[in-house]
Amino acid sequence: MKNTDPSVSLIPDERIVSKVLLLRGVKVMLDRDLAELYRVETRRLNEQVSRNRERFPEDFMFQMSQEEFALWKSQFAISNSAVKMGLRKKPYAFTEQGVAMLSSVLRSKRAVQVNIQIIRTFTMLRQILASNAKIKTKIEKMDTQIQSIYKILGQLLAEEEKPKHRIGFRSGDID
Repeated sequence: MKNTDPSVSLIPDERIVSKVLLLRGVKVMLDRDLAELYRVETRRLNEQVSRNRERFPEDFMFQMSQEEFALWKSQFAISNSAVKMGLRKKPYAFTEQGVAMLSSVLRSKRAVQVNIQIIRTFTMLRQILASNAKIKTKIEKMDTQIQSIYKILGQLLAEEEKPKHRIGFRSGDID
């Protein structure tokens, strides 16, 4: 029986989220991480993409620059030579639209299911970021209100500290 329940996942959402990177101001996933999720070799994924290159314009997929690649590689202390094997070439980065397009070139049932899950995860991330932006705006508004309250309290405290003139005589004033 086919599983159509969106709450049942092939891959934990946290695993997908951990593979989302921010490159050039865009959320992307790398070819090697996508290949791992789809359970195909990276070179097979890239072969399918290159055979269908017209489906992947620059805003769907781009190759890391040499600087991005060097920075990305430096973030990992890799000692396992098997892992290093996949780091000879600059990886391709797929935007959300590129990931969606992959489902048209990778036609296995798993690829389609994983793609759906990845797209849902991108949507969830977008909703979280939008929610955080609203919260940030509310906090900033509250912060300015709190600063105003502190200013008023400071003025009130300053008025209390001023010496008040007493009405009447002091004991040393009469001769």
